[in-house]
Amino acid sequence: MSYTRRQILGGLAALGVAGLGAGGVRYWLGRPASVASHDYELIAAPVDLQLVPGHLTQSWGYGAQAPGVELRCRQGERLRVRFINRLEVETTIHWHGIRLPLEMDGVPYVSQLPVKPGEYFDYDFVCHDAGSFWYHPHMASAEQLGRGLVGPLIVEEREPSGFRHERTLCLKTWHIDEQGAFTDFLVPRLAAREGTRGRLTTLNGTPNPTLDLPAGQVVRLRLLNVDNTVTYRLNLPGGEARIYALDGNPVEPRPLGREYWLGPGMRLDLALKVPEAGQELSLRNGSLRLATLRGVASSEVPGQWPPALPANPVAEPDLQRAETLRFNFEWAAMPSGDVGRGGSYRYWQINGQAWDINDRTCAERPIATLRQGGHYIFVLRNLAQYQHPIHLHGMTFKVLGSDRRRIVPYFTDTYLLGKNETARIAFVADNPGVWMFHCHVVDHMETGLMTAIEVV
Repeated sequence: MSYTRRQILGGLAALGVAGLGAGGVRYWLGRPASVASHDYELIAAPVDLQLVPGHLTQSWGYGAQAPGVELRCRQGERLRVRFINRLEVETTIHWHGIRLPLEMDGVPYVSQLPVKPGEYFDYDFVCHDAGSFWYHPHMASAEQLGRGLVGPLIVEEREPSGFRHERTLCLKTWHIDEQGAFTDFLVPRLAAREGTRGRLTTLNGTPNPTLDLPAGQVVRLRLLNVDNTVTYRLNLPGGEARIYALDGNPVEPRPLGREYWLGPGMRLDLALKVPEAGQELSLRNGSLRLATLRGVASSEVPGQWPPALPANPVAEPDLQRAETLRFNFEWAAMPSGDVGRGGSYRYWQINGQAWDINDRTCAERPIATLRQGGHYIFVLRNLAQYQHPIHLHGMTFKVLGSDRRRIVPYFTDTYLLGKNETARIAFVADNPGVWMFHCHVVDHMETGLMTAIEVV
């Protein structure tokens, strides 16, 4: 199925409406009849969810669900997505963790203009790296992500990974009350602290689900934190699990251990040895149960631990010739703002500069200009009492070390910078453009904790 621009702009009812159900209007997503122009048509539209029994939450979703439909391609393939906006607000899609050309990065007034209601935008890029990634808007982020505009993007390895079974699990809390109505996505006094937490925790949009997994098999669990604010302290009491990838990038397999802290925007690929049929494990956030993992009878022979995943083709930074730059993440010296009069709150800053989310010219004043092909070490210093998952667009960096914890160096696009922590990261500036560099606690990002890095 495909649509002309005239059909889209005209808002014809024929545009993907497949019927009504418990989840509200269902919109079509899939491979179009002709793949001459694109592989997927992805529609953002209102969708009613039953997050609270007996009540409907008027959310926004991709492909008639929230979190949105899972998109997949293979490493090295070109992904072509026609994004159609059926909302009443402007929006974009940012492909979190994907190394792509600037014009595909989805940042309004930096890489593209916003996609207006009724219009579409064609995203077209090569997925160089295998792994677990995700997509979301990069405008009015507190509300748009908060209402459900998040979704997984899975890039499969070029060759079989050794995993016969896998599940993608999106972790998200919802800012809703007891009747399922949305509450404030950003509360100023909380934005100046850890961020505005939601009330209801879900996994793939369902509170505390039970997941049936084949007994005796090793299952790949792709855990994605698509939340606005919450850092999950993931643990599996009594379970046998190993870490295979962090934020889409393979690591030498190692035991999960007592817990893993997964900040907003971060991803964790676990291999889980599923218990015998009838036995259950509890996937938890600290002491809070997120889901029950239940072994069910399987006719397959018991699974073995797969080998380590192949490394992604990320350039190795040369630390001997790398230039060092320092970045302080801190409270703003003079907190300000008045949203009621069209302004924006500014509670956070990077090196003394607070990003104004309503100023379209901020990206014209990058905090640093890097040479294309240059090697860099960034020293990240958190001067506050709250954690900041620091995310860099367009490139992948290597975490070198921390003054607060032992680090086995690894590649990533998001690093959870703990309170009063100083960490060192390094990368090759091999992607030209103006790239966002920000905290992925959305409250923090929208109240100053974002900047631009230019590569020329």
